[in-house]
Amino acid sequence: MSDTPAALPVLDNLATAVLVLDAETRLLYLNAAAEQLLTVSARQCRGLPLASVVQSDAAFRDGLREALDRAAPYIGREAALTLHDGTQRMVDYTASPLRYGEQDGLLVELSSLDRYLRITREARLLAQQDAARALARGLAHEVKNPLGGLRGAAQLLQRQLGDPRLHEYTDIIIREADRLQALMERMLGPNSRPRLSATNVHEATQHVLALVAAEAPPGVVIASDYDPSIPPVLVDRDWLIQALLNIARNSLQALGDAGNIQLRTRILRQHTIGQRRHRLVAQIQIGDDGPGIAADMQDKMFFPLVTGRADGTGLGLSIAQSLVGQMGGLIQCTSVPQRTVFDVLIPVENGDG
Repeated sequence: MSDTPAALPVLDNLATAVLVLDAETRLLYLNAAAEQLLTVSARQCRGLPLASVVQSDAAFRDGLREALDRAAPYIGREAALTLHDGTQRMVDYTASPLRYGEQDGLLVELSSLDRYLRITREARLLAQQDAARALARGLAHEVKNPLGGLRGAAQLLQRQLGDPRLHEYTDIIIREADRLQALMERMLGPNSRPRLSATNVHEATQHVLALVAAEAPPGVVIASDYDPSIPPVLVDRDWLIQALLNIARNSLQALGDAGNIQLRTRILRQHTIGQRRHRLVAQIQIGDDGPGIAADMQDKMFFPLVTGRADGTGLGLSIAQSLVGQMGGLIQCTSVPQRTVFDVLIPVENGDG
């Protein structure tokens, strides 16, 4: 099977990823969908063992071998594939025996589950955020009224106290009431709608980079990797900067005295945010090589008042998610030790005209 069958280029028109392997599971052909799924070039990896192109779990390898040995189709579910850059893909697959000339091989179809899992995860995250935002706003409104009464009573009491030394105690009450009032205002978030305008995301990211660089200790290196093809995005520039700054400061605090932060932009095509598919989506990534976020925090990091730091308020990420969400976008996060990445996803199709 040294030559690629003439009919195989037709497979480039399929949305399903298709591989053709020889009896030694060397790659003979990948269609365009497989190149996109595995992020490889068919020309560069043709003839290489599949194991050198993508790492797989034992069940996947056993399934391919069983299809070859039994000369019968094999269907596998939820196989984990690890790409050359460490990214994981979850797939269902079908391995079908293929006879070409005098040699045996396999036709392998891969159906990515990541998109469906991601859509489900995003929908759940958006629903959780809506519920958490409603709860936080209700709580903040309930607390603000008695706080105002408490502060007013402390001021009246201060006027009645003859001994100035006692003013220290009423001052404490007033200051703490003001602090809680400010916290409630932050929980409520912006009290206006976003002022949308066509914005260059790189102007915003560079502004954030400069602010964070000014705050960073000498041991923290901040770098950028931008995609110049991203068109203007219809956002509230101030809101976008505030959301990115909250995330970047979170990374800065996680690193401590030394480490690396990278701001990276890319364009995603035909990408779904929640239940809505967008032609173009701007992806703004803020990554760091810090210790990572604890596993038990990752599902609730965007909830208000949830924090892993003793000195944190738990509002920075919640506010960032709220700001981006009101502009039609979403923030996601993946984190393992030495690699935490926040993805800020914002539709751009309304801003590129």
